[in-house]
Amino acid sequence: MTKILIAADYYPRRRVAEEIEKGHYETVFGKIKPIEADYKIVNFECAVALDEDAPIKKCGPNLKCTAKGVEALVYAGFDCATLANNHFYDYGDTGVKRTLDQLKKYNVDYVGGGLDLEEAQKTLYKNIDGESFAFINCCEHEFSIASQYTAGSNPLNPMAQWYAITEAKQKADHIIVIVHGGPEHYSLPTPRMVETYRFFIDAGADVVINHHQHCFSGYEEYKGKPIFYGLGNFCFDSYNDKYTFWNKGYMVLLSFEEKTLSYKLIPYCQCYKEPAVMPLEDKSEIEEFNEKIKSLNEVICNPELLKEKYMDKLGKSKEHFLSVLEPYNSRIMCSLFSRGLLPSFLGEKRKLQILNWIECESHNEKFLFALK
Repeated sequence: MTKILIAADYYPRRRVAEEIEKGHYETVFGKIKPIEADYKIVNFECAVALDEDAPIKKCGPNLKCTAKGVEALVYAGFDCATLANNHFYDYGDTGVKRTLDQLKKYNVDYVGGGLDLEEAQKTLYKNIDGESFAFINCCEHEFSIASQYTAGSNPLNPMAQWYAITEAKQKADHIIVIVHGGPEHYSLPTPRMVETYRFFIDAGADVVINHHQHCFSGYEEYKGKPIFYGLGNFCFDSYNDKYTFWNKGYMVLLSFEEKTLSYKLIPYCQCYKEPAVMPLEDKSEIEEFNEKIKSLNEVICNPELLKEKYMDKLGKSKEHFLSVLEPYNSRIMCSLFSRGLLPSFLGEKRKLQILNWIECESHNEKFLFALK
């Protein structure tokens, strides 16, 4: 039997960064280090960068760590880092190169990122205990996507992933697809995610695992194969979140025995009272976690209810997203607009024009090129 452990988003910040810079790796990862697996994978959600390295221009924060961030993962027993995420390119080509150099230095495998698109798209093939595995890693399009000329992450592109899965079926016994995507702070998959990840199973993947949302989601078995829609943060400290969805998550332990796949969820609390990842041991906490997973799974298996909840979320966030098209450029003004306290300057004709630019594939390409 071959066991593969998969964990989600790791970014050493605040209290965790302080402990790691002191070399106190056991403080952070001592409780999860003993978990037995033949191969351990984690999502490396930042770049290794120096103080003089310039961040790229983007929406949202630029995340970085020192080389000790990689060293800590080695202590924790991780063998591989997934690099397809929205922060891998936060410090440009320089940050990508520094990150890859450190991973190579410590003999940590990586997938989903590279010095150009060709490298970022490569499938990682690994022989583990006599069985061959193919790992495919991609992420939704943000500011981290690699190109022919720039470094970065492998983009989510179902056609490209179909080719990768098709090729992997000829070379590997088992295919694992790991995706970084989904709406942040939303604990359910979108209908698009369900459709896409099921397509990956139809194409030949044995399991699909997603992370990114900063909260855990549920899972389903589609045609007898598991799809996990969100693992939550793995190690991502925050001063603002205290024992909320931010602090809870789970790792997935996959067990392969010939053609049989089984799995186990390993729930934990991360960066609550201590800057550490702590597997849940209290019986009541484990029961609470299981009940939450059960309720999420019930929604995931009900397409109409899943769509209803997502439409409700879209409705609540509509004004927030429309505010970017208005002439309000301060946080306060945008907030007032989102609450309906300021008028809209967009007429119906202008909205239709923008909708056409975004929705039509040909217009969309030109619109994106102009923005970039």
